[in-house]
Amino acid sequence: MIHIRPLRFVLIFVCCLLIGFGALITPQVQSVDSKFSRALVGVSHGLLRMFGGHATRDGAILRAPAGFAVEMRDGCNAVNVTILLCSAVFAFPAPWRMKAAGLLAGIAIIQAVNIFRFITLFYLGQYSMTWFDFAHSYLWESLIMLDTMVVFWFWVTRVLRAGAAPHADA
Repeated sequence: MIHIRPLRFVLIFVCCLLIGFGALITPQVQSVDSKFSRALVGVSHGLLRMFGGHATRDGAILRAPAGFAVEMRDGCNAVNVTILLCSAVFAFPAPWRMKAAGLLAGIAIIQAVNIFRFITLFYLGQYSMTWFDFAHSYLWESLIMLDTMVVFWFWVTRVLRAGAAPHADA
């Protein structure tokens, strides 16, 4: 017997990914994406100052007094993994209310981790470009993806415990 449910999940997941990433390259969404990056840098700058750090902000650039600067470019704002999470949540058989709660909590967690990532890269780059490059290209890329998968796993576990996904095990 063929199990249609996993195939359904994969098809919806892939369609959502294609729509999300397709929208991400449109000029209208790129404009919003740039503003979002600047807002995240603003939050990062505010947190740095709140905890006694010193930096200046210019749009999507955070600059240390000694001159080192880090810019939040396209792809650095975790929108890509947010699209991944949204696609997985939309594809999973659960009530819309639980999907909405999962998306709100998941996106907040991903963005909190991403702000922490940006701040750590800001400090790391001031001390070692070798470590900055490693952390930026490998370590944090892996950790933000892992964070997204863990958030989805926790959400699915909660949905299943609530008995809200009657067809998820078929």
